[in-house]
Amino acid sequence: MNGRPTFPALLAVGRKFAPWQDLYHWLLQRSWLTFFGLILVLFVLLNLLFACTYWVAPGCITGTTTHSFEDCFFFSVQTLATIGYGTMAPATRYAHVMVSFEALTGVISTALITGLTFAKFARPTSRVLFADKIAVGTRDGVPTMCFRMANYRQNTVTEAQLRIILLVTDYTREGEEHRSPIELKLVRDRSPTFILTWTAMHVIDESSPFYGEDAMDRLRARRAEMYALLTGVDETFGQTIHGRFYYRLDDIVQNARFADVITLLPSGQRRIDYTRFHDVVPIAPKPAATT
Repeated sequence: MNGRPTFPALLAVGRKFAPWQDLYHWLLQRSWLTFFGLILVLFVLLNLLFACTYWVAPGCITGTTTHSFEDCFFFSVQTLATIGYGTMAPATRYAHVMVSFEALTGVISTALITGLTFAKFARPTSRVLFADKIAVGTRDGVPTMCFRMANYRQNTVTEAQLRIILLVTDYTREGEEHRSPIELKLVRDRSPTFILTWTAMHVIDESSPFYGEDAMDRLRARRAEMYALLTGVDETFGQTIHGRFYYRLDDIVQNARFADVITLLPSGQRRIDYTRFHDVVPIAPKPAATT
């Protein structure tokens, strides 16, 4: 949503994987442009393959005088797509057999492409915009860490639930390294209806891993990362959607709050300014009390 990956980049070493080993999942992960590009490449390759089978047998196609490779290619296109303009037709038993195989290939490929296209369209997706900063400041006199997100579709997501996971590196007594998840306690981790924006808050108290002046140094030493995981039911799809984002410790801004993005117009309509959605503003310190 904001140009950043939702999870850190992963470099897999020694992993032997080819797309055809998990082709269905691999195709669903491709973008629409790549998906339709692959379909076009497959369509051309299939027609080139069958065009070669007709071209090596001169006279197998009636309705053409030159029997050029171009004629064979477009005859293959008409056969694979079951067009049949009535001009070119198979003239030999060999051609009839090849046309039968190509027609079967066309039926199967059409069914597979239709199913994959429908699966990509029907798959529920989330359009949750996460602020790329974490604001830490005082709210009602209490140190608080704030996360902001927005429903970019501006429809209704019901029973939205947010989890903030702090992932740190720990070591066993034997020196074995492992990653430990710590779930941050939020003031409110559920929203009955998530329509506009949502600012989730984590109070930095004695139970918080961010408590203490040296907390950031301790967490940096443990290579800490933070993950925001949101789930809810999209009323348009009627299915559960998932949104996720990850933060680095460098994304935390101290003594700041998020800029206001929602204003109430005189007409009663709410206005959301997404141009300031990621902005944080410094919190002015309160003047010292005088006696």
